Amino acid sequence: MKMVFRWFGEGNDTVTLDQITQIPGTEGIVWALHDVPAGEEWPMDKIMAVKTAADRAGLHIKVVESVNIHEDIKLGLPSRDKYIENYKKTIEKLAQAGVKVICYNFMPIFDWLRTDLYKETSDGSTALFYEKSRIDNIDPFELVKQINENSSLTMPGWEPERLQYLTELFEAYRGVTEEHLWANAQYFLDEIIPVAAKHDIKMAIHPDDPPWPIFGLPRIITGQDNIRRYLQMHESPYNCITLCTGSLGANPNNDIIAMIREFADRIPFTHIRNVRVYENGDFIETSHRTEDGTVDIAGVVQAYHDLGFDGFARPDHGRHIWGEQCRPGYGLYDRALGIMYLWGLWDAYRKKKAGMTEVAPV
Repeated sequence: MKMVFRWFGEGNDTVTLDQITQIPGTEGIVWALHDVPAGEEWPMDKIMAVKTAADRAGLHIKVVESVNIHEDIKLGLPSRDKYIENYKKTIEKLAQAGVKVICYNFMPIFDWLRTDLYKETSDGSTALFYEKSRIDNIDPFELVKQINENSSLTMPGWEPERLQYLTELFEAYRGVTEEHLWANAQYFLDEIIPVAAKHDIKMAIHPDDPPWPIFGLPRIITGQDNIRRYLQMHESPYNCITLCTGSLGANPNNDIIAMIREFADRIPFTHIRNVRVYENGDFIETSHRTEDGTVDIAGVVQAYHDLGFDGFARPDHGRHIWGEQCRPGYGLYDRALGIMYLWGLWDAYRKKKAGMTEVAPV
């Protein structure tokens, strides 16, 4: 397991590279060019600026999250070919900079979705929270307004330049079904995977967050059967999954450990985090500790250890603790604690395995 840490760039993150280097066992950053709109080709000079900063801190940039997909590709519009060509050129440039994994998603309009960015918990910390009944009844335009008013930093999946066209996007998706989305994803994969294979970059799709349709928009990467279908659409070791335990864990019916064991050879990158799911469908993001949430994090790490997982892993959304003022879900303190919990589990399983294989003295 190779530990990495998501970083949003100088001036767009409260966490510094120097702080990341002080988290034991953390060797790289997970990054993106958040100021480049979806669909545009990434400039080489900007890519190299991130690499230079990371190199200076002793960190690698092998994992990108995300190279966002333009909505015209998801909609299957004639203009998609132009954006796919830009995507191919970006893959080529990222390969030159040493990138090995690109995380992306195929969610229409919105990426992740929550109703409260700073829900107070019983211990006084705050966390990202999803209130199901509110989503079922809220105007998405009002939700966008509230999200943008409650964060001073740009938030992936909620970029103002994309959301200013919200009305047009909802109209464009009118009548688009899951099968339409599957077909458009197939077109994208057929174009992209050969390029990714040529440049030795694994394309690792992120599950939908939460893993069910919202606001009448279809979603397709929601569980084990759908992930299997997606991976079978292009039987290449470069068509992969970013297995996110928190996104998939929002649906208690998802057997995450079974997914890890089935898709092990197609998981180059994993997000390990916990959520607590309530009977009414609400969920809140907790510490990474197994007992604090609904996801069996200890079992997840054990499955990865048993399988000899050598891909990239990162803690995902953390709580906001100890008065930290930070990007929602992406502070330093709780994610650093998460890393140490994950390493603690990993080290314990490694020691146990070593003890089991030792030859008893004669």
